[in-house]
Amino acid sequence: MSEELEHLREAAEHAREDNTLAPVSLTMAILAVLVATVSLLGHRSHTGEILMQTRATDEWAYYQAKNMRRNNLEALDEVLTALDTTKAERVEEVRKRFRADIEKYREQQGEIQNEARALELEVEHAARRADRFDLGEVFLEIALVITSVTLLTRKRAYWYVGLLLATAGIASAVSGLLVR
Repeated sequence: MSEELEHLREAAEHAREDNTLAPVSLTMAILAVLVATVSLLGHRSHTGEILMQTRATDEWAYYQAKNMRRNNLEALDEVLTALDTTKAERVEEVRKRFRADIEKYREQQGEIQNEARALELEVEHAARRADRFDLGEVFLEIALVITSVTLLTRKRAYWYVGLLLATAGIASAVSGLLVR
């Protein structure tokens, strides 16, 4: 960001010397603001992506914990079936409790799995959004540099190329806002 500010200072000095370069200097100032804005949006999108990924990972860990509990209860149920002793009533009572818990965990796992998958979709959405902001930032930074070449060469062709690249950068950043 400090390099962009230095470019702006230099552009302002050149603009004072040559009024025909004032539109170029103004363009550079606007581009620097856009670069900063799109960069901030990109950073925030990446942060959101990381948070969503963490939530999805937590949800899958919770799913796995339920799976392990259910597997343990299923194993104990099999042991009780094998131990079918003289106290059949007690064995059946414990078996019913285990089977109820097994079914409860199976249902909870389905809900947890759905939530984890939904969170993974949100992660993908945040990643697509962040990628668009990153691309917009790159185009805007290149546009700023190419536009500044106009001040050195006094050739407006660089300014027009810079405006074209800036348009691509703005379009990419706006598409990041529209990603659903």
